[in-house]
Amino acid sequence: MTAPNRLAALSAQQLTDGYAAGAFSPVEAVTAALERAGAAQERTNAFTLIDAEGAIAGARASEERWRAGRPAGPVDGVPVTVKDLLLTRGSPTLRGSLTLSPDGAAWDEDAPSVARLREAGAVFLGKTATPEFGWKAVTDSPRNGVTGNPYDPGRTSGGSSGGSAAALALGAGPLSLGTDGGGSVRIPASFCGVFALKGTYGRVPLYPASPFGTLSHVGPMTRDVVDAALMMDVISAPDPRDWSYLGPVTGSFQAALAEPVAGLRVAYSPALGWDVPVAPDVAAAVRSAVEKLASLGAHVEEADPPIADPVEAFHVLWFSGAARVVEHLDPAGRELLDPGLAEICALGARYGALDYLAAVDTRMALGTAMGRFHTTYDLLVTPTLPGTAFAAGVEVPPGSGFDRWTGWTPFTYPFNMTQQPAATVPCGLDRDGLPIGVQLIAARHADALVLRAAHALYEAGVAGVTTA
Repeated sequence: MTAPNRLAALSAQQLTDGYAAGAFSPVEAVTAALERAGAAQERTNAFTLIDAEGAIAGARASEERWRAGRPAGPVDGVPVTVKDLLLTRGSPTLRGSLTLSPDGAAWDEDAPSVARLREAGAVFLGKTATPEFGWKAVTDSPRNGVTGNPYDPGRTSGGSSGGSAAALALGAGPLSLGTDGGGSVRIPASFCGVFALKGTYGRVPLYPASPFGTLSHVGPMTRDVVDAALMMDVISAPDPRDWSYLGPVTGSFQAALAEPVAGLRVAYSPALGWDVPVAPDVAAAVRSAVEKLASLGAHVEEADPPIADPVEAFHVLWFSGAARVVEHLDPAGRELLDPGLAEICALGARYGALDYLAAVDTRMALGTAMGRFHTTYDLLVTPTLPGTAFAAGVEVPPGSGFDRWTGWTPFTYPFNMTQQPAATVPCGLDRDGLPIGVQLIAARHADALVLRAAHALYEAGVAGVTTA
């Protein structure tokens, strides 16, 4: 492995340790990450923008701080990518849509999570691809085209943070910021063999508010749990622009990783008690990960949460949010939309206030049921997805019979409705060499517990499959 590629494979913690020791510089590390970003773009179309000039300038400034012994924070000089739904100062945020123009705003403001990373010295490589306005669980858009999977570019990277997952898996920086509305950091992370955390809603500040309301979370995407905990310690800091922010964190997410999983009460649910056809390779890999938790001292039993599939209520909330996104567009603007997005917007516009409130009632009942469930079990473990990556450029697996992306993501969107923390951990490959993910879910506010259990799987050798 060449020296630049060696640096591109290092974690954020390894990079900052190397900077402190003078073993290599931020400029060298960022140059290596830019090389991998170019390769990721060529292979998968992961980026909407690679800002090489800005990244090198940021790396040089970081290098000066390290030489002076005054790094700005725990990620000073670490390459980061940002999903093109999050405001990033100096770069247009076009959300995969032809209805937005790079000249349509000053682009002079950072989203809260981006601002905290910038303050801590992170170096931004560029913006990563998303479906239009993040509306679906695969990454293709009218503006940016199709993003492929790093394991097989003819297959999907998932979505809506598919560009972030593909870039990470191919070494374009150890850290990425994504958003999760119905599984949209966990789904692409599972398909691309990396780690992702959807924190408790409000744990990471978000601004502007998502049109999808409190379904949408900001979360870290990384190649290991240590880096995710490091990111959470940075991006969960307060921001006055988010009125729904939960408040300061007690303790450190990084420190919580050292706690054991022995004694945890774990419910393993192979299909949530629903009629979900899980691929045999997926089922076997997830069961093996659960068995590893048991071998580490967790008390595991097979148990399903007492919930029904809330997909209809989710559709009311999600489709209504989509309709709100495009409400201002004239007929000519609507002609520019992804046809699938246009379809759900039309459906969403037909819902009334009582439909929306009924969906909220379903959501509250679901949250109550899961709250009670977690008085018995600390963790719920499921497959992240029933299968592995399918053909790129389509919303649903060919021949599946599903109408919308929610048909093949039954394990993820329910826990956006309940606002619970959930992570996906890579736990193996299927017979076609495609990544499989196991999902860990805990009660609201137990983000550190999810990270701790995920870290135990990494330490035990269950996780860590990437192409980098």
